Amino acid sequence: MIRTGMFIALFAASIGHLAADEIHLLINGHSIHMENRDNYNEENTGLGLEYNFDKRGDWINLINFSSFKDSNNETSNYLGFGTKLRGESGGPNPWHIDIGAFAFVMTRKDYNNNEPFLGILPLLSFGSEDIGINVTYIPAFSDNHVDVIYFQAMVRFGGG
Repeated sequence: MIRTGMFIALFAASIGHLAADEIHLLINGHSIHMENRDNYNEENTGLGLEYNFDKRGDWINLINFSSFKDSNNETSNYLGFGTKLRGESGGPNPWHIDIGAFAFVMTRKDYNNNEPFLGILPLLSFGSEDIGINVTYIPAFSDNHVDVIYFQAMVRFGGG
């Protein structure tokens, strides 16, 4: 079984070889379950990190890690790699909208008995240079799961 510490070590080892442009604190917060909302935890507290690197034009690559309370109030962990296309407004206080996808390895107590599994999800992010909101859609991936929209806050704390 992979534990949170192993995810952190894998993440740290991965980013140590990259020239990170931006470092963000991820603050997991809320999910919306499309069915049976009273049966699930929608307050998905937890923390993570995201490194945005290797920006090429409007494309940004990313690595992220997070640990949070999932829909069943159990700890889930993931390590993801992805890319996103950024659109930016002009002006003195620009904002952005990103659209992309990320692949990940995750552990969940209620899926595969906490053994790691792979997945890929769409991502949408919007905000300013220093803060943003990440949104993803998680389709029901087994009979005992429902479609979910998941939200994270993102706060930049390092990089240029």
